[in-house]
Amino acid sequence: MAKVAIVGCGAMGSVYAGLMVSAGHEVHAVCLWPDHVAAMQEKGLRVEGASGDRTVQIHASTTTDGIGECDLVIIATKAFDVEAAARASERLLGPKTVVQTIQNGLGSAEKAAAILGPNRIAVGVVGGFGASIRAPGHAHHNGMEMIRFGAYRGLPAEDLEASAEIWRSAGFKVAIFEDLEQMVWEKLIMNVAFSGTTCATGMTIGEVMSNPDAWSVAQGAALEAIAVAKAAGVRLDVGDPIEHIRKLGSKIPNARPSMLLDYNLRRRGEVEAINGSISREGRKYGVPTPVNDTVVAIIKAREVGFKE
Repeated sequence: MAKVAIVGCGAMGSVYAGLMVSAGHEVHAVCLWPDHVAAMQEKGLRVEGASGDRTVQIHASTTTDGIGECDLVIIATKAFDVEAAARASERLLGPKTVVQTIQNGLGSAEKAAAILGPNRIAVGVVGGFGASIRAPGHAHHNGMEMIRFGAYRGLPAEDLEASAEIWRSAGFKVAIFEDLEQMVWEKLIMNVAFSGTTCATGMTIGEVMSNPDAWSVAQGAALEAIAVAKAAGVRLDVGDPIEHIRKLGSKIPNARPSMLLDYNLRRRGEVEAINGSISREGRKYGVPTPVNDTVVAIIKAREVGFKE
């Protein structure tokens, strides 16, 4: 049994937590949403969807106070909350604690490493879950397709493997990557295609794929991301990248990406971390990104006045 803290236990974090508790691990769910924490404390955490339907008793709190040293810390916050989560995680670290950063977009591992040290960081990429919160204390997910980890800078291979084994014991299929850029960008091109487009249109992934106008935006954003990756020297080992994106999307047609879910709750989403990262990297490498630039501008305009 491992002791695990999930810092940022929203929709995705709740899926991780529920399955890990079911596997016998001691899991501490840390979430800033008081209603979600209260529901987990009172009734347990229900996780349903592709993995089945279970309700587990779990340690839940709004802070990391009193948790103590953990074997594994999973930072599952939004990209713009990583620094605060890393600072809150300092008190969870022991000599062999591995910290996994699992965010959309680029740059989260660098933020966490600056606070917690690079030699304990594992970069995580998780996709194809289509997770959402149905109600406080109740998470749902449409799939569980992509779970990848790679060592950041200096994390020993045996520690990375031990952390991955915690996930495997909970029923997740985990792949270990040495090429972090490839690992991250193969997920990012899918995020870029669907996150901004679903948020701008209100459609599910399947609806975007079946609507010619919406798909033209999604495909245009993805093609720009692929061009930027090529200019940056990133190797994408997915065959035809557009077919890869459509194949993954077809597995979760009813999913609403987190950016759309956040928009529906009038919360700021991760457009800057996802589509915005293509615009920034495009400028760096001299690759035009008009579709992503426009998607970012539209969503930022729609989010004016939203809460953090």
